[in-house]
Amino acid sequence: MPPSPAPSAGAAASPSGSSPASAAASAADQTTPSWWESVSQARSRILALASILPPQASPDVAALADSDRPARALLRSAAAYDALSGALRAGGGADDPACNWLYDTLHSLDPDLRLAALAFLPLLSSLYLLRLPPALPSSLSGFEAVLLAVYSSEAKNRQGKPVLVRVPDLSVPSLYHTPQSTPSSKSPRRPHPPPIPPPQANVVVGVLSPPLEPQASVKSTKRAGIIGVAFEAYYAKISQMPPASKVDACNAVAAWAGQYCRCRFELDEEELLEVEEVDSAGSMSPLSTEAENGNGKVLEEELAKMHINGDSSGRNCGKEEARVQLPWELLQPVMRVLGHCLLAPLNPVEVRDAAAQAVRVVYARACHDLVPQAILASRSLIELDKSARKAAKAAAIAASGIMVTSGTSGSTASSSRPSSKPNTPSKQRKPDMLLLSK
Repeated sequence: MPPSPAPSAGAAASPSGSSPASAAASAADQTTPSWWESVSQARSRILALASILPPQASPDVAALADSDRPARALLRSAAAYDALSGALRAGGGADDPACNWLYDTLHSLDPDLRLAALAFLPLLSSLYLLRLPPALPSSLSGFEAVLLAVYSSEAKNRQGKPVLVRVPDLSVPSLYHTPQSTPSSKSPRRPHPPPIPPPQANVVVGVLSPPLEPQASVKSTKRAGIIGVAFEAYYAKISQMPPASKVDACNAVAAWAGQYCRCRFELDEEELLEVEEVDSAGSMSPLSTEAENGNGKVLEEELAKMHINGDSSGRNCGKEEARVQLPWELLQPVMRVLGHCLLAPLNPVEVRDAAAQAVRVVYARACHDLVPQAILASRSLIELDKSARKAAKAAAIAASGIMVTSGTSGSTASSSRPSSKPNTPSKQRKPDMLLLSK
C-alpha cells in the first residue's frame, strides 16, 4: 500500500527548526479522525452491515445509524450481535461478507467501531477451532484473516517488546515487619544494637507474553499463539464488551476443553452432600424449609442452572466432546477472561453462570491432562466463585431478615422521632428522671 501523502506533505511544509515531537504530534492529529468523521464512518459501516444481513434483521440494524453515537449503539445492540453471529456461523470462507466486514471494521480509526468488531472475536475463534481441519483449504480463510488483523494490530502496539510483570520478593521484610525506631524511643541506659541491613531484594520478572513476530498466515504451529494474542487484546477491552460476547467467550472455552465428566464437580462435593443430606432427612428437605430459611431452594436452582447435579445423558470420563489443544499460551489469556466474567461485580447473572460452568470444565480437562498451571488457576477460580456465591447468599438472607424484622416492628414503633436509617431498630425511650431538693 503506498504511503499516505498527508504526513509527507506535513513534513515538507514544516520548517527546518521544528522538533521531531511537534512533527509526531502533527502526524497524530492528522491520523486521529474528528467527531464528524467518526460519526460518518460509523454510519457507513452500519449501513454496510445492514446490507449483508437477512431482511428481517436489516431494518433494526440500519436504524442504529441515526443515533447520536452510532458506533456505541452498534456495540450495545443485541439485535445486531445476534444477526451478525448467525451470519458468522453460516460463513467463514474467503468470500464471506461477514468476515470481510469485520476485517474492514478492525482497520477503522474509530475506537468504538473497533470494539464493535472485537466483540465477535470469541465466537469467531470458537467456530474456527471447532471446524479444524477444514474440508477445503479456503473454507476458513475468512476467519484467519480476521484473527491475523487482530494479531497484527497487537504486534504493532507492542513494538516488539514483551509483556512483563514484576513479582515482589517475599524474602525481604517490609516496613511493617521491621519498623524504624524513633529518637524518642531510644534509651541512654540500654543502647540499641546497630540495625542489620536488610538483604538485597531480588527482582522477579515474569513474562506474560513474549515478543510478537509478524505472521503472514495462520500456521498450525503458531495457531494457538495467534488466538492467544487475540484474546489478550479482547481482555484489554473486556470491561466494555456486551454480555452476549462474554457468554460466547465462556461457551467457547467450555467447548474447547470438552471435558464434560463428573470430575468437574469434584470441588462442589461439599455442597452436593449438604443438599443430599437435607433431602434424605424427609421433613428437613429444602423444599419444606423454604419458608424458614429460603436457602435450599436457591441452592437447588443455582445448581440446576450450572448443571451441578450431573447430566441426564450419562456422560462419563471416557466420553469426550469436541476438544482442541490448549497450550498455556492460549489458556493463560483465556483464564483471565474467565476470571473477569466470573468475579467482575457488574456482570449479569448469565455471564457469571456461564463462566462458572466453563471454569469447571477447564478444571476437569486440566486434571485429566495433568497441567499444573491450569489446575491451579481453575481451582482458584472455582474456590473464589464458591466464596462469592456463599457471601451473596448470606447477604441476601440477612437483608431479607432485616426487612421482615423492620416490617413487623415498624407498626408498633413510635413515629414521634424518625430514625436516621431505615434499617436501624428503634429503642424505647427511657423515662425522664427529675432531681428534687427537699
